[in-house]
Amino acid sequence: MDKLTHLSDEEVIAYFRFENMVEKEPDFCPLYKDRKKCHEIEELNCYLCACPNFRFDDEGFTKIDNKILYSKCSIDSKDGSQYITEDAIHQNCAGCLVPHHESYIKQHFKRDWFEIMKHSISNDGQ
Repeated sequence: MDKLTHLSDEEVIAYFRFENMVEKEPDFCPLYKDRKKCHEIEELNCYLCACPNFRFDDEGFTKIDNKILYSKCSIDSKDGSQYITEDAIHQNCAGCLVPHHESYIKQHFKRDWFEIMKHSISNDGQ
C-alpha cells in the first residue's frame, strides 16, 4: 500500500482488479502466474483476498455432533458451505464472492486492512 499513497480510495480499489494485479503485482498471489482466478467472476477484485468475514479458531469454536467447528463465516453467506470430515467442520468459501465485489469493498474500505478486520470482528463479537 505504501506505493499507492498518491492514489484516491477509488483508484486504490481499481488497482486491485484482477487484470491489473496480474500485470503489476505478479507476486501478490501464486495464481497470477497462470492468470488463474480463485473465484470465477468477471470483475474479480483482490483487495479483500483474505475475507474479513472468515473466522478460524485452532481450538475450535464449539462441538456439533461430536465434530469440532474450526472455521465459520461471520455473515453466514448463503454462497458458503461447510467441509465436514469425521471429526471436524471447516468453512468452505469457494462459492462465495461477497468480498470480491467492488460494491462490498467500497462499503467497507479502509487503507489499513487490519482496520477492516477489527471493525468486522467487533460487529460479530468474535
